[in-house]
Amino acid sequence: MTHRNFMHAYDLSATELQSVLTLAETPISKLGRPLDGKGVALIFEKPSNRTRHSMEMAVVQLGGHPVYTRGEEVGMDVRESVEDITNVMSGYHAMLCARVFDHSVLHRMAAVSSVPVVNMLSDFAHPLQAVADVLTMQQSLGKLSGKTVTYVGDFNNVARSLCEASAMLGMHIRLGCPEGYDAQDNELLGLTELGAASVEQYRDIAIAVTGAHAVHTDTWTSMGQESESAERESVFTGFEVTNEIMSLADSNAIFMHCLPAHRGQEVSPSVIDGPQSKIYQQAHNRMHAARGVLAFLMGVQQ
Repeated sequence: MTHRNFMHAYDLSATELQSVLTLAETPISKLGRPLDGKGVALIFEKPSNRTRHSMEMAVVQLGGHPVYTRGEEVGMDVRESVEDITNVMSGYHAMLCARVFDHSVLHRMAAVSSVPVVNMLSDFAHPLQAVADVLTMQQSLGKLSGKTVTYVGDFNNVARSLCEASAMLGMHIRLGCPEGYDAQDNELLGLTELGAASVEQYRDIAIAVTGAHAVHTDTWTSMGQESESAERESVFTGFEVTNEIMSLADSNAIFMHCLPAHRGQEVSPSVIDGPQSKIYQQAHNRMHAARGVLAFLMGVQQ
């Protein structure tokens, strides 16, 4: 039996992504119970607030039983190989979802799994967050094709997946990133090939934000990069999203942040807690987005 994995936003076509967004907003009663009597493994090498709660509830809403497992419980490549763990778990569950440090672990899982593998976050991509992000933008801005999304800060896993999903929906993409923490030329070209209306990258965030309909940022130091905190604070000075920066965006622009946030660092409190902020709607949409993705992978039609 063939199955689909979800490790990158572009594992879906643009049409399929729209289907997932529709499923995310479909009343639970109309989705049926595609996971009825089935388990879903949720493997967390990295801890999480939003990912654990959103994924567990999404599985429950589809009739399944989530099994939360900490990384140290299975000990990938310590107690057992990734391949052995995957082969064993795929005999118990309808789906394997993993939040890992190293993206290659997901590829190793997918290579041997007999059930779908879902990326709950890796050092390279965060596609479930991206689905929640475009869902939130669509709810706030309407049709996204032709709209402009700006990402400010480190071109990390969150930024990469956000840009991929936004490109697939025909958005103009602008990046405001410091040198050494920016997108490579091949990635910018890849966004164009995915369908972006345009792709631009700047060192000056004022230029990147001007006229944007949605402004995103993320923490300067992600989990696992704590030893780089002092250096990153120096590099990212000048990349704060402030009221002054937001005033350059479209008059109806929204602000988004995947959380956790550091108020007074990458974003000022008055912006993240202000009227343009959609951070809690965005966080709540993690559950709806996850439900849409899981339903799609289980064959539910919109």
